[in-house]
Amino acid sequence: MRQDPFGNQGAPRRRGLGGGGLRIWVLVAFAAYAAYYYFSNRTVDPYTGEQVMIDKNLSAADENALGLQAYQEILSQERPVDPNSEVARQIRSIAERLIARVDEVEADLAAEKGLQAQNFAANFEWQVNVIQSDQANAFALPGGKMAVYTGLVPVARNQDGMAVVMGHEIAHALMRHGAQRMARGKLEQIGQMAGAASGMDAGTLQTVMSAYGVTSALPYARAHESQADEVGLMLAAAACFDPAEAVPLWERMGQMSGGQSPPEFASTHPSAESRIQHLQALQPKALAFRQKYCGQAGTAAANG
Repeated sequence: MRQDPFGNQGAPRRRGLGGGGLRIWVLVAFAAYAAYYYFSNRTVDPYTGEQVMIDKNLSAADENALGLQAYQEILSQERPVDPNSEVARQIRSIAERLIARVDEVEADLAAEKGLQAQNFAANFEWQVNVIQSDQANAFALPGGKMAVYTGLVPVARNQDGMAVVMGHEIAHALMRHGAQRMARGKLEQIGQMAGAASGMDAGTLQTVMSAYGVTSALPYARAHESQADEVGLMLAAAACFDPAEAVPLWERMGQMSGGQSPPEFASTHPSAESRIQHLQALQPKALAFRQKYCGQAGTAAANG
């Protein structure tokens, strides 16, 4: 029988994998899976030339079906106006002009990055409704399902302002921002599961996720908004709308908030001031798109 220096007698103890070691292996396993998911689902966005994450198991048909389901649910709860009304006809006309330039604008923006267009929207079945509401808002879902709220009409003021907003929303669908957010959401779930499995208490996990939101998730959402601003502005310009109307439009949007908007770092959207600066910087490029596709005759028609 062995006696240790401290006077304890008995057989030597075998050290097993304690709680701390087990937690480390759990974290390693989750990290390995997260890394595999991240790198195996990377693709290049033809609009920006950037590497983005989209789950390869999410097909275009699946994405379109999700968009249609969401659209039908919204229309069942909202009040679309008469499709033959003046406002509905005007909105559809603007949408048709924007949609007609989708492939050309994608090809141009992809070529700037040395890429080929992917024409993801080739199978979109476009549908546009106008919803009776005081909201100054619009949206476009995967598959080409769009809606404009009547509250946006007085804020847009004219077809050019409306085209800027609608181009922005169409850009979200073209760039698959919804699919990108879904993939990122899966990574966030993996992180939360890893934290819980490692024994992290709820308070600490909440603090970690809050810090992640401010430093990563919110900037990621704001980047999507800025990307949609740029692509949407090029789309509006190529459809012979006046891109300069984007600036006064966002000035009016900023005035609507009455200074009640959260600070930019705590928001999913850039501030009105940041947006205006970005759109001002994009004006030369947008005017070049308008000149290319509309020429002098198109420019004069749009101004008229």
